[in-house]
Amino acid sequence: MTLRNLFLFLLLGFLSVSCSKENETDTTIVTSTQGEGIKIQTWHSSKGAKVLFVHAPQLPMIDIRLVFNAGSARDKAQPGIAQLTNTMLSQSAGKWSTDEIAERFEAVGANFSTASLRDMAIVSLRSLTEKKLLDQAIATFKVVVSQPAFKINEVKRQKAQQLISIQNRLQSPGSIASEAFYAAVFKGHPYAQPTLGTKESVTAISTDALKQFYKQYYVANNLTVAIVGNVTQSQANVLVEEITSGLSNGKAAEKLADVGLPTKAQYIHKEYASTQTHILVGQPGMKRGDADYFSLYVGNHILGGSGFGSRIMQEIREKRGLAYSSYSYFSPMLATGPFTMGMQTRNKNTVQALELLNKLLKDFIEKGPTEEELQHSKKNITGGFALRVDSNKDIAEYLSVIGFYNLPLDYLNTFNDKVNAVTTGMIKDAFSRRIHPDKLITVTVGQTVKDKK
Repeated sequence: MTLRNLFLFLLLGFLSVSCSKENETDTTIVTSTQGEGIKIQTWHSSKGAKVLFVHAPQLPMIDIRLVFNAGSARDKAQPGIAQLTNTMLSQSAGKWSTDEIAERFEAVGANFSTASLRDMAIVSLRSLTEKKLLDQAIATFKVVVSQPAFKINEVKRQKAQQLISIQNRLQSPGSIASEAFYAAVFKGHPYAQPTLGTKESVTAISTDALKQFYKQYYVANNLTVAIVGNVTQSQANVLVEEITSGLSNGKAAEKLADVGLPTKAQYIHKEYASTQTHILVGQPGMKRGDADYFSLYVGNHILGGSGFGSRIMQEIREKRGLAYSSYSYFSPMLATGPFTMGMQTRNKNTVQALELLNKLLKDFIEKGPTEEELQHSKKNITGGFALRVDSNKDIAEYLSVIGFYNLPLDYLNTFNDKVNAVTTGMIKDAFSRRIHPDKLITVTVGQTVKDKK
């Protein structure tokens, strides 16, 4: 949940920039100029990669996050290929074996990682900035990103690991519910497919297919680079040029299709031998950069996004003891992401818990929050915001999302102001237009309790 919760705090603001010319690199540097907050510089590399940079001299470290528009939404007829391609970047590359790559990073105290989501594929590096250490970390990072080997024996091994993960998900009621929910909410859209793929699809992926996927999507024009650390802008630009020098220019990935609303409500139950039922309820919510972002975000904080302070938690857990955890959240994405409500409850309480959850949503849409709830949530959100950007790694994650989703540079510095500008009327209006109780998708996974006669 960490990365998902991070994304939930991202926002849409108005762009306030100033421009200057960087003669050495012949590229336009755009800098956020909002107050005394985080200053973000952005430019494009010579090959077309979008770069966002924050100078952070407090520690002798640097965080570099490469984000390619190469998530599972690009799988098409080969579900699981984005995940497998991303995983292969941690294997042999250039002249080095998997073990040698790990040893090269470890020898200089650098951390390397990869991740694949529905929208994006991520490759990250954290290193000390001492020249000798950084040089080796960057040299290794460059080869890993631009020269993956895709050795047949390693592809087979990683496919086997991915198939094990798929099998494990098939035995997890929470995972079964999540995949059924996405399949129903996004029926006919690339988001509907499981990010890991299926047993059949992953088994069928060939080494040549992986190479082709890499060749198409791991290119400079499909890349956002986020850098935070103890280097200057000029040094950051040199690092970007070095890292991307082995990549093809390529083309940006095509725009994803829009997500349509369901035409009617749907209930899906999957039988599972368990003492508790997993419940997910929702529908398409909003995409990144949505004009209603703040109204929906603050409103959801009141409804089910603030833990014990939310209405859903108070009514379902505290007052009735129907679930240990209950929640709601928006997941804005390139295309419209889901609005989700969820919980786990004892099988015998499923009907009661679902009825209450739906009633809470309808009441919130019809009446909106109280002024007291709004003020409490505003204080909670704005008071904790600084803690979400208190490390270079946190800032790098934010930068990558800003760049990838084309959000304004000043969003961190204007976040609290935009939260404080939300009114109860704005929340009621946004929820009434965007959430439709008569079109909710409901998924339950658990054991049916038969009525006793």
